Amino acid sequence: MAASAGPRPGWSRRAQYSLFFSFLAVIAGLIVGLFLLILSLVAPQSYAAVRGAALDVTAPISGGLREVTTTVTGLVSGAGDYWDAANQNAQLKQDRAALMRRMVEARAILEENQQLKAALQLRERSHDTIAAGRVVGSSFESPRRFAIISVGTSDGVRIGMPVRAPEGLIGRVIDAGSTASRVLLVSDRANIVPARILKGGLPVISTGRGDGTVDIRPLEVGRNPFKLGDVIATSGTGGLYPPLVPIAKVIRLDDDGAIGIPIADPSKVSFAIVEPPFEPAALAVAATPDVEAP
Repeated sequence: MAASAGPRPGWSRRAQYSLFFSFLAVIAGLIVGLFLLILSLVAPQSYAAVRGAALDVTAPISGGLREVTTTVTGLVSGAGDYWDAANQNAQLKQDRAALMRRMVEARAILEENQQLKAALQLRERSHDTIAAGRVVGSSFESPRRFAIISVGTSDGVRIGMPVRAPEGLIGRVIDAGSTASRVLLVSDRANIVPARILKGGLPVISTGRGDGTVDIRPLEVGRNPFKLGDVIATSGTGGLYPPLVPIAKVIRLDDDGAIGIPIADPSKVSFAIVEPPFEPAALAVAATPDVEAP
């Protein structure tokens, strides 16, 4: 005998009950659907009431499902937004770092342009300028204080000539090559500059301390004429340095003198000019290594 087509529940009572109740559910669904169809045709108002009741029953379920769907969607979109925000934050940090670098570069260029403009204006005002060049290096940790400028004998520079910046006096030339020169800074121990207090004109002596500062002593012994903030300028005595060139600013008082910091800091100055000595006869004295300007 051939096997009958279609699945058989076998001897399982649970499978037989499941199949039976499935048939009952299908038949009940057909009866309810047929009843609603007839009701909608015969009594539309009653059918509308049934639809309203069904809506009232299914609305909370639909609302709950909608909340679940909204929550899941929000979690997914929130995670996506968080990821996008993290990427945007990283990009903004990179852009900020690049912008800061550009700002630093722009500020450096602006300061260099300002110093160059000041040096050019100083050269225009000083008719005796020998040469103008860039400060290419200076010593910081060495007890001897030197700076290198990018002009030499080919530009007319000679040993002993004073070197200054728009801010003030830098020092004097002690070695001159063809295209570069070495400058003895005012903060070097071997550099003694006749000076005076700009306010009042009292004569003083400025001597380098070898640590980036200068020691300022009055010629009159017995009293301390200095005040914090006093500007010390060259006096022109000795014939080497021209008068009224700022040297240092008083930052600390001693018992009989003061300590000052050079106004023209070689670490911050980019350009300098070389001038002839205030009196040409002083050039021979300044060119002698063992003799200092009086």
